[in-house]
Amino acid sequence: MCGPNHVIDVHTEEEAKHKVMRMLFVTIVYGFTNSFVERNAANVNTPGFLWAAARHIRQFPLIMSLDKPLQGLTAELWPLLNLLEKSVRTVSVSQSTHLGKRKTQTPLYVLHRLLDHGVAKSLIVDMQCPNLLAWLLHGRGSLYLYPQLTNFKHTKEAGCVSAASAICCGQETRTSQEQNDQSSLRKRPKMDSVCLEDEEAGGTSHTVDPHLLCQLFTRGHGPPVGVCSLGQIETLEIRQCGSDSLRVLNSALPTFFCLRSLTVHSFSTFRNSDVLDLTRALRLLSDSSLSSLANLDISVLPHIKLILILLDASPNITSLHVEIQSAILGPTFSSYDPRSTESSTSELPLKNLTVKVSDLQTHLHSITAVLRRSPHLSLFHISGMRLTAGCSESQLLTTLSESNHFLKSLMLEDLKLSDCLPEILKLLSDCKLEELQLNDCRLLEKWTDKTESLHQLVVALKKVPSLHTLGLAQNRLAKNVCVLAELFSGCSPSSVNHLNLNSNFIQPADLLEFTNRLRTHHPQHQVTLDLRKNPGDRDPDTWNTAIEGLQQYCVVLVEGWISTSTMADHISNM
Repeated sequence: MCGPNHVIDVHTEEEAKHKVMRMLFVTIVYGFTNSFVERNAANVNTPGFLWAAARHIRQFPLIMSLDKPLQGLTAELWPLLNLLEKSVRTVSVSQSTHLGKRKTQTPLYVLHRLLDHGVAKSLIVDMQCPNLLAWLLHGRGSLYLYPQLTNFKHTKEAGCVSAASAICCGQETRTSQEQNDQSSLRKRPKMDSVCLEDEEAGGTSHTVDPHLLCQLFTRGHGPPVGVCSLGQIETLEIRQCGSDSLRVLNSALPTFFCLRSLTVHSFSTFRNSDVLDLTRALRLLSDSSLSSLANLDISVLPHIKLILILLDASPNITSLHVEIQSAILGPTFSSYDPRSTESSTSELPLKNLTVKVSDLQTHLHSITAVLRRSPHLSLFHISGMRLTAGCSESQLLTTLSESNHFLKSLMLEDLKLSDCLPEILKLLSDCKLEELQLNDCRLLEKWTDKTESLHQLVVALKKVPSLHTLGLAQNRLAKNVCVLAELFSGCSPSSVNHLNLNSNFIQPADLLEFTNRLRTHHPQHQVTLDLRKNPGDRDPDTWNTAIEGLQQYCVVLVEGWISTSTMADHISNM
């Protein structure tokens, strides 16, 4: 789907329906408003619409601090909660509140219904609240009492946090044999002692035990509930993970056997000690044959060497996504290898690897070592790498050519590849790539004969029959864009059906020349051509003529450009 000035990341009618229904549903349930809702209140703010929309809701945002709107789901909108149980696959939790307040009972109960009674298996925690995280993870992982959690008892919110500690870890230390028996656990453990005092309510106590909450809220809405089963969280994403939240997670990980995908994000760079504690918990989980963890996403790491440590701690994962930024302050990274030297060269089953770097200097060895150990890699994405003295990006490309013959998607972004044309051509000579992104790679920066070098690249690209997506955004192609029309010429034209030329300072006259060449050798199939962020307003008539010509063969994505913004012009023409 695309609008006149922008592209919307929606690919199917069903996906669009879910997106629109979710936006309207959430707006109405929480009592928010916008111009559309105000104009159509008689049609959308009705039980009938809410019932219809609920069937299309796949992700439900639960805002903990807005308990009053959620109370409707436990009263007059009770049937709506039953529908959400059957449709919601992902629950996102935001805006933390004190578990010691009675008003948290309503959102906690809704959470319990969606996660433990419904079909939701994906959980997003978008806030810094180790107490709530402990409540959410209770019984889903290890019940062993980790000593560091007991320190929470002495904080200002002693009642709330002490309860959270008890929730997460149970009331007693378990033996290693009892931990192994957790795989047979089918019912949610009771929280007999979890009874908090609400200072605002005069010190009266209330429960946060899910089973007791279920009994409390279901009165008058049906037969008494039995023992609540424990829902399985297969995908967990923690978007604001501090050290306290990480300790809570680490306590649950060793027997979190149903967990398939884990995402841990922090606004600041993790400390080395925090990451190493996480790797120990991951190692305990991976040592069990019951572990199902396959996808790991962590940011922000303080050092690129931690990639190898994470992979050695979780040698069975097939997808790893990391972001790296060196901490400005704090101790430097010290070597730590949880396994033997022999195992550090063992083959990894990794299929997807994404590395985003914000370091001033990057040690290439850690990346190439992972690539050599990952012969089954099918997707590799790296961005922002700045190499130390004596290293070259050509070493990265050479390693890919030698070790990763099954690559289908290669995305290189914000790298300096202007000296690497021979290595790029060699890589393309024997590959199975379906997608190649060379965005902001300064491709033409040091090419003496830019036209001839770009021609060599085009010839190599045409020899990759599997290639269907090509990205060359932010490479300052400018007038050299005309050479790319050769992709579709000759007896063996390229199979590319998506070409990204975003942000290349392509002026109207250059685009018109590209269009004219494409008329002579036009594609045999429809091509999606991304021309956004190019200065079309320099000569609107010529630009529009070129676009009209391209639309015979392409789906053209464009958006407005304001040439009066001299900074935008300067950046695009650097």
